[in-house]
Amino acid sequence: MSRAVLKFTRVSPTKARLIAREVQGMNAELALASLEFMPNKAAGIISKVIASAVANGDFEPEEVVITSCRVDKAAVMKRFRPRARGTATRVIKPTSHIMVEVAKAKEA
Repeated sequence: MSRAVLKFTRVSPTKARLIAREVQGMNAELALASLEFMPNKAAGIISKVIASAVANGDFEPEEVVITSCRVDKAAVMKRFRPRARGTATRVIKPTSHIMVEVAKAKEA
């Protein structure tokens, strides 16, 4: 089993979790192929983390399964945008931690 962690990436955890649930339990090669054609920003980021987890364990993508793909909330950047009459509105820019674990597939 090997894992890879990407911290403080500028993608909303809610949006990234939608992609993470799709690939959990998939073969790594199939997951990388399907993520390549997804239009989401999080798909490209999670794809790189999966590739890193596979490389960390010296595996080939076709011989491993994604056992866990977790997206946790990280620090939130708070910015302000000027509005009418000298006021300001808060802009929240969320970040997230992405953790992927892969393990060798059980041969049936």
